[in-house]
Amino acid sequence: MALNQEQRNILAELLYGNITDTPQDAERMFPVRDLPEGAKNTRIAPSPTGFVHFGNLFPALTSERLAHQSGGVFMLRIEDTDSLREVEGAVETIISSFGYYGLKFDEGATLDGDFGDYGPYRQSKRAFIYHIFAKDMIKRGYAYPCFCSKEELEAIRAEQEQKKLIPGYYGEYARFRDASIEEIKEHLDRGEKWVLRLRSPGKQGGRIRVKDVIKGWVELDENFDDKVLLKSDGIPTYHFAHAVDDHLMRTTHVVRGEEWLPSLPFHIQLFEVLGFELPYYVHISQLMKLDGSSKRKLSKRHDPEAALSYYEAKGYPARSVREYVMTLLNSNYEEWRAQNPTLPLEDFPFTTEKMSPSGALFDLKKLDDVSKNTIAVMTAGEVCDEVIAWAEKYDPQLCALLKADRAFSEAIFAIGRDPVKPRKDLASWDGVRDYAGFFFDELYAITEELGENVASGDEDIILKSFLESYDPADDQTAWFEKITAIAVANGYAAKPKEYKKAPDAFKGHVGDVSSVIRLALSGKKNSPDMYAVMQVLGEARVRERITAAIGRLR
Repeated sequence: MALNQEQRNILAELLYGNITDTPQDAERMFPVRDLPEGAKNTRIAPSPTGFVHFGNLFPALTSERLAHQSGGVFMLRIEDTDSLREVEGAVETIISSFGYYGLKFDEGATLDGDFGDYGPYRQSKRAFIYHIFAKDMIKRGYAYPCFCSKEELEAIRAEQEQKKLIPGYYGEYARFRDASIEEIKEHLDRGEKWVLRLRSPGKQGGRIRVKDVIKGWVELDENFDDKVLLKSDGIPTYHFAHAVDDHLMRTTHVVRGEEWLPSLPFHIQLFEVLGFELPYYVHISQLMKLDGSSKRKLSKRHDPEAALSYYEAKGYPARSVREYVMTLLNSNYEEWRAQNPTLPLEDFPFTTEKMSPSGALFDLKKLDDVSKNTIAVMTAGEVCDEVIAWAEKYDPQLCALLKADRAFSEAIFAIGRDPVKPRKDLASWDGVRDYAGFFFDELYAITEELGENVASGDEDIILKSFLESYDPADDQTAWFEKITAIAVANGYAAKPKEYKKAPDAFKGHVGDVSSVIRLALSGKKNSPDMYAVMQVLGEARVRERITAAIGRLR
């Protein structure tokens, strides 16, 4: 039989006699925010139980955009209530990872502590707040202590499995749901450990209907399980803590992955029994990946690209990753970006109405394309800054070379940076060594061979002829005319089209002649624009490399 009001009051004092504050006091501690009408308050609330998943960027960027576009507040809360699964250093990784990707929090946890008026922002430091509401729930008949041992709970589950029943602590299996005050006192007097459980008002077989911002109306099984609210150490479960925190921090929109949908009935029930206004829930579909001809969920275990650290190590600019995520979040983003190539992402009118309820398809090739476009519109100085910052951690030799002569390094990245039709050679900074390493004598090496269209012995003739005619003062037209003249003088067509029309009349074409000079200068058959390369290398280095290559290209 359920306890009467007097007994519930006695029980609340037995369990939480040290708690004198009331829910009303907590409401005064964390008052309703004074924000513009329509402002959305959001949070990202990761648990420090492993690496930061790429999928974490989806709710994070969605939350940030919803808050900052509406004049609201974006918070970082650390949900560290599961001490057994917490990974050392994970909090620091979370904070630094979100910082690297440019997420600007208005409040929350930082490497130097918390900032903001609604903290602490680490749940492990908010126990006294949860106890306030736990005590009140006991008084109102919505919570009770459970003294079941681990072995007893395992026996209950085994019996339920044998009878093919839904596993859980409910009905006849909820042993302490209607325990008398005398029985509870006996267990307490023996010093037995206990957890606090919800006295669920739900019924088995009941259904609830709730509107999700992305998925629309969804119908789910009602929660009838007397789930744990506070563990034996007084620390709350995620479920209880999130309800209290989202209410007191005045969260209006809870953005999270759709894997949390099965927990939604329990969360709704908690808000109801606590007397809180329900926030809007925004469940983002899971990130999928093509595996052969089928789709599967992006896996922490099997996909290295699932870890957010993968993109930093590869050297994808943070803005490229944000751009890519935005293309997956809003179906009209690519069209907007094509029309506004230089505007900041923040100018895009983000909306949940353009978010797919069926899930986005992850594609590294698409990320490369997006990143190439992003890097193409960056200034040479921005590229140089970001490459140096990346190389400092991941390629110290390259970093030292770039820093030794900043003007020279910036000139390298200025090649092909045409505002109308820029080159798109780089997708990530780990490609810089291969793309531009040859500019530095320490990294220069001839690593490739000439093509078949250059007759044996012609390579040295071409190089010697080029040295004789080379004038660094030539503009690009005069420079190329000289190369064309060398080609014609040695039996090569002046234009590829001429060679294609009469291949038997020529040894090759001017492009083959150019490839000899390119190989001598860069050590490769493919490089940025050769005229621009020579302008950056300077006359002395050009002559030195051409001279050294004579007799070495075969």
